[in-house]
Formats: sequence, C-alpha cells, structure tokens
Amino acid sequence: MNQSSRPSRRLLEALALKVREARRRRGLSLDEAARRASLSRRFLVEIEAGRTNPSIGKLAALAGAFGVPLREMCDLPLGGAPPMRIALIGMRGAGKTTLGKALAESLEIPFGELDESIEELAGVSRAEIFEFHGETGYRRLESEALESWLAHHGEGILAVPGGIVSSSNTYERLRATCRTIWLQASPEEHWNRVVAQGDLRPMHGNPRAMEQLRRILSERTPLYRQAEFHLDTSQRQASACVDELKRFLTAP
Repeated sequence: MNQSSRPSRRLLEALALKVREARRRRGLSLDEAARRASLSRRFLVEIEAGRTNPSIGKLAALAGAFGVPLREMCDLPLGGAPPMRIALIGMRGAGKTTLGKALAESLEIPFGELDESIEELAGVSRAEIFEFHGETGYRRLESEALESWLAHHGEGILAVPGGIVSSSNTYERLRATCRTIWLQASPEEHWNRVVAQGDLRPMHGNPRAMEQLRRILSERTPLYRQAEFHLDTSQRQASACVDELKRFLTAP
C-alpha cells in the first residue's frame, strides 16, 4: 500500500473511538465483543487503538455484535466535518436555541436540540433521567442520541447541552463530525436570559447560584475553546449574530 492510499491517522482514530464507544454502550468486554464478532481479541484491541484498518466485512461483524447499523460504524470524518452539519455549544442562556432556529431557517436546513432527543430516547424528562440514572446514565443517553442524530443528518444545526464537553469521548465525536461553534456570553448574560425566559430554577433556594454559575463557566471555558469558531453573543442582537455566523459558515 503506498503512502497516498493509506487511511489517515485521524480517520483511524475516529473509527477507534466509534468502536470503543459502541462496545461500551453495549456493556461488552473486549473478550465478549471479539467473540460475538468472530474476531480475535488482539485484532479488536488494534482497532480500538487506531492501529489497524478493518475490512468492511469485519466492521459489519462488529456492528452486528454491538446491535447498531453498519452505516453508523462507517459514519467517519472524511477530510473534516460536512460543511453544513453544525453543533452549537455553550452554557444555558448563550442563545443556542434562538440563534440555531434563526440560522437554520436562513440556511434552509433542519434544526434540532439534543436535549429533546435524549428525553425522547429515555421516555422521561431530563430531570427524571438524572434522578433515576444519574449523570453517568444521562451521558450514555447523550452519546446514543448524538449518534442517532448524526446517522440521520448529513446537514443540520444541533443545539447541544452545555455539559457535553465534560464527556471527552462524546465531545471528541461531536468535533470530528460537526462544525462546532461556541456561543459565548458573560455569566450575568447567561443568568438574565434564563430568568427572562421564566426559568427561576437557577436561583430557587440557592443563594450561591451565581457563584456556581461562574465556577462552572470557568471550568468549561478551556473545553469550549476547542470549538472551531467562537461568537460572543453578549449585548448583541440575534440578527447580527446570525449574519456573522452565516458569513463564517459560507466563507470560501
């Protein structure tokens, strides 16, 4: 195999992540997954380490072992994310829903919210997911919901939960398959927008809510900065923000 025909390192790493995540979601050990796919454990280890390029037949066997469509296993970045598959990240109150809907309408592509997909997948509300399954269960559903959205959307805008960056594998997957945009705002702006929407939960019975908001934003900022594009929405009209996002997304 000559140099130009070899799969890129990025492609093998993306495949490794996808196989590893699919196996873990299924709750399978390396030994059990290899047995179900009729592969050697060593070969599966090499796949998950990004050191080998399995044939389509072996990918089909793995997909069968994990109970996922083959197309999901093959949905890998080829030279970058699709130009119009966009993920909006940031804290609550950053403008993900407002700007996402307006931008999607302007670009004539679908808009969705991952929170809604997670609740639909679980069959219960977000609060109930955390109550009954904890954060670990929520993050597992978050990953599954993202894979489902990716499988059905070659293009579209997806508003994702602010805490998705805390799950390194899911966030890596998001950045590999979508053009990520961080919608920034000051802590005060986040707070005021959420309250203006009639949601008083941030302050209800918690005098240190603003302090906690500042801390969470500070902790997540280095992760949010890994996004492809950053847009500060503080003290700006939605129309101006949408125009700037369109210029970025359609730039040659």
